[in-house]
Amino acid sequence: MSHRIFGLPVADVYPLYVKKVERKGRSADEVDRAICWLTGFDEATLRHHLESGTTFEEFFAAAELNPAAELITGSICGVRITEIDDPLMRRIRYLDKLVDEIAKGRPMEKVLRA
Repeated sequence: MSHRIFGLPVADVYPLYVKKVERKGRSADEVDRAICWLTGFDEATLRHHLESGTTFEEFFAAAELNPAAELITGSICGVRITEIDDPLMRRIRYLDKLVDEIAKGRPMEKVLRA
C-alpha cells in the first residue's frame, strides 16, 4: 500500500517542522541536527534534497538510518511507532517523533538518543 506522503517532497513538509519547533522557542538548526542524525546526511546533503524536491520515498531510500533510531518509541498521531509495519512509514514517523520531542522542549541529547 502506497501512502500519499511517500510521493510528497520533503521540502513541502520541512517548513512545517521548523514552524512547529520555532513556535515553542526552538530552532531550525535543531530540526536539521535531528534530521541529519536520523538519516546520516550532512548539512549539504540535506540542503540538496530540500532544494531538489526529493520525495520522502527517495529521501529515505538515500538515507543510512541511524541504528539508534530503533530506540524511538511512543505514539505519533495516536499510533504506536512499534506497531507500524511499513518500513518507510515507520521512518517518516521517526522523523515526526523527533520533531515533536524538540517542540516539547526535550534536551537534544535525549532527542538524539545519546
